[in-house]
Amino acid sequence: MQIFNGNSLDFEKGMLIPINKPYDWTSFDVVNKTRYLIKKKLNIKKIKVGHTGTLDPLATGVLIVCTGKATKIINELQNDDKEYIATIEFGATTPTLDRETKPDKLYEWKHITIENIEKVLNKFEGEIEQIPPIYSAIKINGKRAYKEARKGNIPEIKARKVNIYKISIKNFTLPELNIHVHCSKGTYIRSLARDIGFEMNSGAYLKDLIRIKSGNFSLNQTLELKDFENILNLM
Repeated sequence: MQIFNGNSLDFEKGMLIPINKPYDWTSFDVVNKTRYLIKKKLNIKKIKVGHTGTLDPLATGVLIVCTGKATKIINELQNDDKEYIATIEFGATTPTLDRETKPDKLYEWKHITIENIEKVLNKFEGEIEQIPPIYSAIKINGKRAYKEARKGNIPEIKARKVNIYKISIKNFTLPELNIHVHCSKGTYIRSLARDIGFEMNSGAYLKDLIRIKSGNFSLNQTLELKDFENILNLM
């Protein structure tokens, strides 16, 4: 499939568009905006558009948008490994495991050391069982978990096997920890933040997340949505 480079409008034949997902946008927001821009440019009423792996609204980074016949390989691309830069905040937990909701419980964090962090991170490398967040798009009995959670119906979510190939520390300044994570599909970095906090005899939530790689696509290959729109207008 062709990767969008501003030289072709062959979106119906099939194209991959690497987008840097904006903060506070859902992945479907990006898909809908991309679809609208393409339909407007081509003066058509319908075109298939999808993405290859959901990013949480408060995350940014690599989101591969597929158009036309390229949507047939979405499942294949979803299986690709992912890489993230994550900032974890110790000392509190939140219901959504990130900054979308306010802290619901506070914890001590001054006892945490870099030596203990390194030991704990080693425990999470390899194949692990991870419980996804209650506020996630996972379906439980045909219903989205986050929708049930917002109604006050707390769904029971079973642990799932994921693979974390490598975790490395980029920066550590209490109460924050900045890490680079290379992992398999289906890994929730919000859950990883929660579990690291508990292992440190504290609490933690995900303060910031950037997906820097998805399969063969890196962050430096992505387009801002506004840039994509500007390129289309010039073609």
